[in-house]
Amino acid sequence: MGLAVSGGPDSIALLLLAKECLSGWFEVATVDHGLRPESGEEAALVAALCAARDIAHTTLKVRVESDGNLQAKAREARYEALEVWASDRWLGAIVTAHHADDQAETLLMRLARGSGVRGLAGMRARGMVPGSMRPLLRPLLRWRRAELRDIVDAAGVLAVDDPGNTDPRFERAALRMRLADLDWLDPKKLASSASHLADADAALDWAVAYEEHDQVSKEGKSFLYTPRAPRAVRLRVLERMIGGTPRGTDLVRLLSALEAGGNGTLGCIKAEALADGRWRFTKTPPHRSG
Repeated sequence: MGLAVSGGPDSIALLLLAKECLSGWFEVATVDHGLRPESGEEAALVAALCAARDIAHTTLKVRVESDGNLQAKAREARYEALEVWASDRWLGAIVTAHHADDQAETLLMRLARGSGVRGLAGMRARGMVPGSMRPLLRPLLRWRRAELRDIVDAAGVLAVDDPGNTDPRFERAALRMRLADLDWLDPKKLASSASHLADADAALDWAVAYEEHDQVSKEGKSFLYTPRAPRAVRLRVLERMIGGTPRGTDLVRLLSALEAGGNGTLGCIKAEALADGRWRFTKTPPHRSG
């Protein structure tokens, strides 16, 4: 496996735990985004920790454009670099140090955005590296940030703190600072709720497979769907009919139009409600300019 270790206390704890439990079965990579002068030193710190423990380590240097959503671009560049590294090294999975506090923050941020069940399920213990089929493992989702810090302190290991984690300009950091004053809000219970929502998300996918098998048929170049299931299932069948990664708000708008007997186009798919209660989906011809 390939461990993503930044040098922060969470990922250093992951490294120390892996050394105890999986010695000889993993390598480590540190992604240097070059966004701060200290990033090279932090990568060198992780390299030294690994060298002292006979663990293979690689520093992955990436370039991130500073315009737009910096954290989103850094995340995308990080996973791209980790995927290339894992492929080159024939590693079976990428492992990250996301924990219960991260999960709680993710759940609350998505609640604030009005996310559905899939979004509120948060991070999964097992997922896929974005843009690939390589497993992405998060074994620390039941651990608190403070517990991981205690592991690092007990080992007498130096960890670094990214100032971006306390910069209120970033959504997650701002939320984290507010949560610190809410002692009645238990991150572990929030993370547990996200886990329950993940189970509900899986149940919806199971129901969608049955609905699609029983109620969707092909007619010429079109697909016909006779909706029978509850709205949450119909929405996901609609998503599968459209394909790609349509925005949730666009899907809901199209679903409402079909339920009202109307029609609409999303992506390259035209959807229309027929008089007999069925919905027809047809691929539209490519747009020609000029």
